Amino acid sequence: MDPRGRALLSWWQAHGRRDPEQKPWMVTAEQTWPRPHEVLSPYGIWIAEVMLQQTQLQVVLPYWTRWMERFPRLEDLAEAEEQAVLLSWQGLGYYSRARRLKSAAALLVAMGAGSADPSVWPSDLETWLALPGIGRSTAGGILSSAFNSPLAILDGNVRRVLARLQAHPTPPMRAQAQFWLWSEGLITAAPGRARDCNQALMDLGATLCTPRNPSCGRCPWRDHCAAYASGTPEAFPVTDAPRSLPFSVIGVGVVLNQAGEVLIDQRLSEGLLGWLWEFPGGQQEPGEAITDTISRELREELAIAVAVDQELITVDHAYSHKKLRFIVHLCRWLSGEPQPLASQQVRWVKPEELGNFPFPAANARIIEALHGHLSGLAAS
Repeated sequence: MDPRGRALLSWWQAHGRRDPEQKPWMVTAEQTWPRPHEVLSPYGIWIAEVMLQQTQLQVVLPYWTRWMERFPRLEDLAEAEEQAVLLSWQGLGYYSRARRLKSAAALLVAMGAGSADPSVWPSDLETWLALPGIGRSTAGGILSSAFNSPLAILDGNVRRVLARLQAHPTPPMRAQAQFWLWSEGLITAAPGRARDCNQALMDLGATLCTPRNPSCGRCPWRDHCAAYASGTPEAFPVTDAPRSLPFSVIGVGVVLNQAGEVLIDQRLSEGLLGWLWEFPGGQQEPGEAITDTISRELREELAIAVAVDQELITVDHAYSHKKLRFIVHLCRWLSGEPQPLASQQVRWVKPEELGNFPFPAANARIIEALHGHLSGLAAS
């Protein structure tokens, strides 16, 4: 083992995130960290790896725990209704990940996976790469974690660590092949320890080699790090100039009928938030009053006429590619049978039933505001 691998694993043995409460998918039935010859069930690891694609560990932990309680076996996930899967994912964002998990679960069950015995699960890279939502790094993470397979990973933490270690002069995404070679070199230099090496790399990036204020004084690679030697470790990874995100205002109508039910619609299957439910509305046109936006959108998308009443709440929400401001008004349904002209289906539901439907994250504050408004009316 080369000096860098030895230093990394020594640090990780003392300071890595190996507690069962920190990574419950990475421990044996005896709640111990697996030794190199031991294997783990890929199911919980796979779910965790996909959740961690866009989300930090401390955020993922409660979601993973609830998911495993709701879908403890692969078969449970494969047989579940998609709405139940999306509801369990609600709040994590990038909902296509949840839909792909369900699709992949059905494929894995067809292959004979699903038993608590890891030996009936596929252990080759090609099979995992053929599953929906599984890329090279995710597959490497699953197989190295479950089977200690000698496969590298290249997530955001690992890219940052390697970029600083080498003081790489261009953004990592422009040199993917080179970064894969570096990551694979570390696995090769730590024979029989791929699982631990990958976990150590991720932990180093998450706890010491952080995006801002890296703890270089405690880093096991300080003496090997070109970025530290340069005196400006925070200058790496090199990034492209940030691009400005487009901004739009969305008028949203929370439509109530005389029975006190609220109108929701289910988004079309494509797109970032496909299949989720939402309160109807749409983008404000230049020079258009927001109340006119809401009336027009509900007429065009649902074929209904409404009276737009008081503002309920304004919610600002940023996605990776755009910023939105949702201006939400209470509306009274006047006429027209709601039709899903731009959605999959529409439904009148009781306000207390809204928690049974998966909504995008921005809608959580709208629902909370609606419940507060209705509680105020009931108390007056």
